Formats: sequence, C-alpha cells, structure tokens
Amino acid sequence: MELKVNAPAQVISVKPIVLPAPGRGEELQVRVSAPITGSELPIIVFSHGFGWSLDGYAPLVDFWAAHGFVVIQPTHLDSRRLGLAPEDPRTPLIWRFRVEDMKHILDQLDLIEASVPGLSGRLDRSRIAAVGHSFGGQTVGMLLGARVLDAHGKPGEDLSDSRIKAGVLLATTGKGGDDLTPFAAEHFPFMNPSFAELTTPTLVVAGDHDQSHLSTRGPDWFTDPHFLSPGSTDLLTLFGAEHILGGISGYDVKETTDESPERVALIQRVTWAYLRNALGLDDSSWPAARAALGESVNPLGRIESK
Repeated sequence: MELKVNAPAQVISVKPIVLPAPGRGEELQVRVSAPITGSELPIIVFSHGFGWSLDGYAPLVDFWAAHGFVVIQPTHLDSRRLGLAPEDPRTPLIWRFRVEDMKHILDQLDLIEASVPGLSGRLDRSRIAAVGHSFGGQTVGMLLGARVLDAHGKPGEDLSDSRIKAGVLLATTGKGGDDLTPFAAEHFPFMNPSFAELTTPTLVVAGDHDQSHLSTRGPDWFTDPHFLSPGSTDLLTLFGAEHILGGISGYDVKETTDESPERVALIQRVTWAYLRNALGLDDSSWPAARAALGESVNPLGRIESK
C-alpha cells in the first residue's frame, strides 16, 4: 500500500523513568520515545501484551515517534521481568493495575516531560491516544469506556479516562461468557467485557487467522470490539495475520508465528493515519489510507467503516 507519510525525524528514547505509584508494590517504570524536533506533539500511551515490558513493540513505537508522536510505554506488573508470583495478592487484580498504570502516566506528565532532555514544553496534552495489543488492548478498551461484567452480567465500574481522545485496539479479545474456553473462564474472569459503553473513537485491528486458545470461537472473536461498541469507527482486518500481526512486538522476535514486514508496515501507516485524523491533526491521511488499501492490487487487508 502506498501511503505518503511525513519524513521521519530523529528520535530520542529515555528509560527507565520511574513514577511514584502508591499501593502498586512496585514503582512504575516507563519508556518515552519522541522526535527530537517539532512542537505541540500528540501523545500515545501504549499498553503491552501479557508478559512484555517497556522495551517491546519497537517496530510501532519507532515509527510513531519518528513521525510526530511522543510514545509512553509502561512495564505492567505481569511483565516477565518482574516475576510476580501467581499467589501474589495483586495477581487477580492485574487487569485493574494495568488501567491504573496508564492513568498514573497521564497524572504525571509533568515529571515525564521534565525527565526527557529537550522535551519540555513540546507536548500537546489535548491530543492523547491510547493503543494496546492483546491484554493491552483490553486495558486500553477500559480506558475508552468498556466495562467488565460481573457474574450476573452487570457492568462494573467505569474506568474510562476523558483525557484520552482516541484509541487503537490491536488483536483485542472479544466477548466472554460462553465464548470463553473453560480454562479462560476459570482463570480470567475479568475477560468478560461489555463494549456498549466504549464510546471513544477507536480503530480495531484484527487478524483473520488469529485463533485463540482462550475462546471457543474463531478469529472473528477479535472483531467484537468493533461490532459491539459505538465508539469503534473502523476495523482493519489483516489477511493471514495471527496474534502478533506479522511481528509488531519487536524486531526479530521469536514468538512471531506469521512474520511479515509488509504487514507490520501496513499497521504502522494505518494506525498513524487513523490517529492523526481522530486527534484532529489532519483530515486527509485517513481517507488516503483507506483509498490506498482499497485500490491495492494485492491488498494485505481491508478496512470497514461504520
């Protein structure tokens, strides 16, 4: 797909920036990647998949930062590098700690800005997006308005954050209930979302070969956040893509089962274009991306819009 993007800038990346997080049991460490030039820079807060850390997802983070976004990545408590024990009392509430991590970041933008050389005064705090992959997608979905249903089907607490103006959900799980395997239902009761309250403008990205062992359904399970939420304006379905979507979680990562640099490049450009449009930075990139993909001779995916 040929989609014009602005020329890449040099990027500075600083880690770890340590943020106070009372009640978490661990200080919150984040990584910040930003272009060394430009002002009024929009912000992306990124939530990693289960087990990852602030060092993941470089193919996406590097691209977004080189093309005008400041990207902030926390290490959540489920990260393999923290080694949280299954019997730790925080473990059943990991999903909620994740949401709080993202809010801690937004609460402490002053500290974050001051910790990155040359970044002071260059953030546009009115233009904040959240992006998440897999478990991180559920985390971001809740910030966008999704709720967790209790055992009686009643929506839980609203954990959304009005500071976040747009979102991208990458390979994000769908409905719970009978759509979960018995193992998932027993071990992950929080995987029972209601998308009815997800009203923030959102792009959902799903692979049509993403078969989860957590669901009794097929790859269409990952399209639920689009079809069941009023906020999801667009769905990018990637042909042949499995859960790592071609390799978004890192360069040369061993868990990529469907390695495709072309697919990763498509995700880079489509997410960039969507967020620029959703955050009001320009009104031409997203229509251009949709047209370019639609006119491709051998498309890697399709975009459906509500």
